[in-house]
Amino acid sequence: MSEPARSLRVLLTHLIDYAGLYPPASLPIAEVAARYESYAASADGWILNRLVLPAAHLAEVKPSWRVALLVDRDPGAVPTAIEAFETRLPRRLSLPTYCETPLNEVPYEAYAKVRTGGLTPDAIPSSRALGEFIFEAARRPNAFKATAGLHHPIRSERALTYATDSPRGVMHGFLNVFLAAVFAWHGADYPRIAAIVDETDPCAFEFLDGEVRWRGNLVTTEQIARARRDFAHSFGSCSFEEPIADLRQLRLLP
Repeated sequence: MSEPARSLRVLLTHLIDYAGLYPPASLPIAEVAARYESYAASADGWILNRLVLPAAHLAEVKPSWRVALLVDRDPGAVPTAIEAFETRLPRRLSLPTYCETPLNEVPYEAYAKVRTGGLTPDAIPSSRALGEFIFEAARRPNAFKATAGLHHPIRSERALTYATDSPRGVMHGFLNVFLAAVFAWHGADYPRIAAIVDETDPCAFEFLDGEVRWRGNLVTTEQIARARRDFAHSFGSCSFEEPIADLRQLRLLP
């Protein structure tokens, strides 16, 4: 394979927000910064989106970065590298804002933020619950980003941390989540969305230049582009290398 299918490239472009400061990686800020710059300059840099940082590290932000800043209040004027805020407040702040609150509390002028996993099995929402979130967000509509637990392309049982005695659980796949979102944005019903979220067979997804097929259903590459732009923005991951390595293992990337 020399290039990924165009539909996959559109789906993956600027998809991963790098959050290496957070568990389970929990890297020091200097290493996070170095890795972010390395990833941005790499051949896979087109998949990288923003660097996720807490407000406590605002003074360390470089002008060349693209940053999503986690805040508990509106910080006011910030460097131009800060492109968005993430917060638990149910309101839009002075920049585009992702609100980690119940969906019905997210104002229409803000974006939603959904937690898709964690460090223990009980932190992982069911396919039904995640499918309901995607379906309802598309109907409102509220664009969203996901956070936590999307290290792998396809839903599968995995270790939940990098410890040798890590608990295991069935983790959601980022291809599942974002393809479900594309279908939802273009009018798919809830059962179809939940079934896509729940899919565990990587061969069920066929990526072609002009479309993606899943079990007799399809969305076009143009529909993927519109859904990514207007609805399903990105997901935060403490690892950039792990998702990329899995895509290569599935022979979806060269």
